[in-house]
Amino acid sequence: MNRQRLIVGITGASGAVYGTRLLARARALGVETHLVATPAGVLNVHHELGLDRKALEALADHCHAPGDIGACIASGSFDAAAMVVAPCSMKTLAAIAHGFGDNLLTRAADVTLKERRRLLLMVRETPFNLAHLRNMTAVTEMGGVIFPPLPAFYHRPESIEAMVDDTVERVLALLGVSGAAPRAWTGL
Repeated sequence: MNRQRLIVGITGASGAVYGTRLLARARALGVETHLVATPAGVLNVHHELGLDRKALEALADHCHAPGDIGACIASGSFDAAAMVVAPCSMKTLAAIAHGFGDNLLTRAADVTLKERRRLLLMVRETPFNLAHLRNMTAVTEMGGVIFPPLPAFYHRPESIEAMVDDTVERVLALLGVSGAAPRAWTGL
């Protein structure tokens, strides 16, 4: 494998901009992306960003249908550095927490965990109920990283785009993507 590979899942939770911006930034860093977006994810991308499926898929190097359980990303032999679900719905979180690989996205997440690769879930819901918290704990105990996209204000972002970009850089750095450049806190 010459390029780093990243699997990106997009679900129907609010925050589609995180997934699309992550795809764009990964491309700029030379990372090969494999996208799987659920039907609710595509619907939400359209609702929040005005993009159709074709425009969304144009942001990725490779696209896989959620029902294509035989796709390359469904196997541990597929050499991906990491996987991120951005945004991650509570339904998808629950499926991953319980090993319920009923579609390609949740199967790829299960494979990522079983191969001891980095899995990061940008969960989007508030407030959390006990089932959400237990599912987040289960994924964490399996080695996954729960990363709600909460903005940092200490850099004094001047726009929503700046907040999204800061979060995306932190996510890419946590995933081990070469060239990711999160802004570091330098003290007061």
